[in-house]
Amino acid sequence: MQLSLTQKIIIVTGGAKGIGLGIVKVLAEENAIPFIVGRNENDNIKAVEELKALGKEAYQVAADLTKPEDCKKAVEAVIAKFGRIDGLVNNAGVNDGVGLENGNYEDFAASLHKNLVHYYLMAQHALPYLKESKGAIVNIGSKTAETGQGGTSAYAASNGGRNALTREWAVELLKYSIRVNAVIVAECYTPLYETWINTFENKEEKLAAITKNIPLENRMTTAEEIANMVVFLLSEKSSHTTGQIIYVDGGYTHLDRSI
Repeated sequence: MQLSLTQKIIIVTGGAKGIGLGIVKVLAEENAIPFIVGRNENDNIKAVEELKALGKEAYQVAADLTKPEDCKKAVEAVIAKFGRIDGLVNNAGVNDGVGLENGNYEDFAASLHKNLVHYYLMAQHALPYLKESKGAIVNIGSKTAETGQGGTSAYAASNGGRNALTREWAVELLKYSIRVNAVIVAECYTPLYETWINTFENKEEKLAAITKNIPLENRMTTAEEIANMVVFLLSEKSSHTTGQIIYVDGGYTHLDRSI
């Protein structure tokens, strides 16, 4: 896309698999330097090696982002290597099914740490360096904040929080020329999504029932399609775009799904 991201240092949380890996690959194609932050070091290394085999530069640090000290450690690792940060993609999280009827306080609070609190902590630790670079933040969110899903109160609340933080940070960071936007995902066939589909006895029928309700072409959004928007928002090609919540979802969230 020629987005002038060459040698830009971009942190991607959860960048070893699924949507995160899609973002990392598009960043690498644009000759940026993605820095993967993820819990599983083996997965991180595999993703980095895949990119290096293609002649691209990428790095990783293992961190459990539910632990505040690991969020700090991850940012420190990036700074130790490069001395700067040009962008942050908050992506890591999981739809863990902590509902209202069958949930409890402990699981609800833990889910907020898995899905929301580290967005704040990663941004806070990266902020001094983003001020220097006038960098950008992109938060990945889910349709559940608007549509609901049932049985996933904590994840829905976390995504509502991600949207709110996107708007709040966009206002707070205007004076530093730091742009903050969110990309919202509806139905994207990631490894985690496949694991969920496989819990159904009639998984092919379940998948067909979902895709028929995606208005544009009745198909899943690809990780690359989401990544293309994320990388655009990180680039100077979107230099006057901030505080936006952008749905890359084939119209799922806002169009009439009975079309």
